[in-house]
Amino acid sequence: MPRKAEELSPVEVRRLKSPGMHFVGGVAGLALQVLPPRKGADDRETQARTWVLRVTIGNKRRDMGLGGFPDVGVGAAREAARVAREKIRNGIDPIAEARAAKSALAAQQAATITFKEAAKKYIAAHEAGWKNSKHGAQWGSTLERYAYPKIGALAVGDIDLPHVMDVLEPIWTTKTETASRLRGRIEAILSWATTRGYRQGLNPARWRGHLDTQLGKRSKIAPVKKHTALPVMEVGAFMKSLRAAKGMGARALEFTILTATRSGEARGATWAEIDLNASVWTIPASRMKANKEHRVPLSPAAKTLLEALPRMAGTDLVFPAANGSMLSDMTLSAVLRRMDVAAVPHGFRSSFRDWAAEWTSYPNEVCEMALAHTIRSDVEAAYRRGDLFDKRSRLMNDWAAFVAIVQPKGNVTPIRAAV
Repeated sequence: MPRKAEELSPVEVRRLKSPGMHFVGGVAGLALQVLPPRKGADDRETQARTWVLRVTIGNKRRDMGLGGFPDVGVGAAREAARVAREKIRNGIDPIAEARAAKSALAAQQAATITFKEAAKKYIAAHEAGWKNSKHGAQWGSTLERYAYPKIGALAVGDIDLPHVMDVLEPIWTTKTETASRLRGRIEAILSWATTRGYRQGLNPARWRGHLDTQLGKRSKIAPVKKHTALPVMEVGAFMKSLRAAKGMGARALEFTILTATRSGEARGATWAEIDLNASVWTIPASRMKANKEHRVPLSPAAKTLLEALPRMAGTDLVFPAANGSMLSDMTLSAVLRRMDVAAVPHGFRSSFRDWAAEWTSYPNEVCEMALAHTIRSDVEAAYRRGDLFDKRSRLMNDWAAFVAIVQPKGNVTPIRAAV
């Protein structure tokens, strides 16, 4: 055991300036280590002084750091030295204990990320699989506006039901659709964090059997609004006016109606996807909502429209904007506004479906496949191997013929197609 030095007062300790180990007494082995003076970047001279406790642990002499002086004062250094010596007497290595605590803290910090950090990692990991940049932008904007201000800085492992409710409750009844999507995004991020080891336990943003007991059912609060559609009997008159309208937006809308496709699918159509000889437009899976390739039969009217279109140099788009880029999603809506028609482009898919159901005898599966709707039944999907292309060709030809006629007001004899 080292000899206990004469106990120095705080004033005497402060006066120690010569480099070396200065034992200050009070606790055996406690010393102030004074390092040689050195100049900093600003040419000012500084001299570091640190506390060292010289002890024997087992049969090995060790020097244990207790902090720098004067941040750690004389009294605090002596108390820390006494605690360390007490641990040694009890068979505990204080140096190993401190190292383990530091390592555990580092591991804990490495395993702790905020909700905002987790969200950004989740988005980075999944955005390559999203169909377009708009989807990623919507994720970021809703989180930025509603979630980050309240839970963005929280450790993802600490988020629980009260935090999720704090985000969702204020907008659940006023912005129900947005809140519902936000809930799903929070749930996905927290699930990712659990899988990565950043949190444990059940997901506080899950719906079934959890949030559904806390928040009103979405369909009761904000019933789903259907896309505004023209009555079937008015489509023919509208198409006559549309054919007379000028501009690429009008042609894209006309093609969208003739093919009963989504406007985004028509706006993104390329000449490479279209085979006029075979009367087929093949939309790749990457551009379909169901992420599955879809073959669209081209009626004579649709082919005539395509054959009359000009080809723009520098782009393969069928319906390019003036600068060669894809038409915006508002271009087709603007055509309808200029024509003073109270409908939206997507609504014509509803008009088509109403016509197919009420004015024809085509089977339901043919009509649903024409709209590229996902088959909800796994059993039905397993048995439906083909795409009913020939039947859909007849269906689309009948639709094109129907919308080419301006229907008279009053009773109309429905078309009963032979399938």
